[in-house]
Amino acid sequence: MKIERDISLLPYNTFGIDAKAKVFIEYYSLDELRQVLKEYKGERILHIGQGSNLLFTADFNGVILHSGMARARFLDDETVEAQNGLRLDDMIAQLTDMGYSGLEKLSLIPGEVGASAVQNVGAYGCEAKDVIERVYTIDVETLKERVFTNAECKFGYRDSTFKHELKGKYIVTSVVYKVHPGDAVKTREEIIETRNGKLPKVGEVGSAGSFFMNPFVPEEQANALLKLYPDMPHFATPQGVKIPAAWLIEQCGWKGKTLGGAQVWPKQPLVIVNANKASAKDIMNLAAAVSASVQDKFNITINPEVNYI
Repeated sequence: MKIERDISLLPYNTFGIDAKAKVFIEYYSLDELRQVLKEYKGERILHIGQGSNLLFTADFNGVILHSGMARARFLDDETVEAQNGLRLDDMIAQLTDMGYSGLEKLSLIPGEVGASAVQNVGAYGCEAKDVIERVYTIDVETLKERVFTNAECKFGYRDSTFKHELKGKYIVTSVVYKVHPGDAVKTREEIIETRNGKLPKVGEVGSAGSFFMNPFVPEEQANALLKLYPDMPHFATPQGVKIPAAWLIEQCGWKGKTLGGAQVWPKQPLVIVNANKASAKDIMNLAAAVSASVQDKFNITINPEVNYI
């Protein structure tokens, strides 16, 4: 394993925030992971992936864990097991090149395999839960392996049991996805072109992708808003009527606006970027101002998808 102390987390978060970690450990096997968890029991521990859904608001006085396990293997013709440290898009690219379909709509989503199960990432009508069969984990306390079925993960919109009841209690070590033979090259290319056309490229502009989650409102509230805004996009779901946060933010005039070094991305207002050496405070202040505007104008609360650390 690799152990470093008092290091910058700049390479480990896509927002480009130069916070420091007391200890940074990258492990390369389950035995090493168990060893670390045993040795640092009682310490503050945060397991990260690509850092594409995090905002470090201060130095981290604890242990940052990262997986160096990054392999995938077919279990049979319809299931692939991928280790937690493998970049999700790298796996999708490999599967597509091999003539397999199932995950192509998740193309170019930043992050690693482990985070896909925790966050239930999604795009273009597909969520990780639609293709996940089971999730392998390590219990932080007992160090024993536990396998979660899809149902046991309690997946929801950008949500899972690993973010709530079991937060911090298990580390996802690998994920088994369902795939099938099929030509997904064109679909993947179209999605990549679309995402590159409206989203900042990871590594070129600091961001965490979509900053806010789309809100769900009661049908009565949606109907009242439609009388005022007949062109308002809306989608009926079992959770309520979903209204795109990007539309709400744009109606409030935030598209392209800046606050400190942070900016609402001009091509997609759902995204906040580090436009000019932004501090974490700049980003939080802008997010709070955007959220307050939407609340005042529409009486709708939009919540961050990004985790403040």
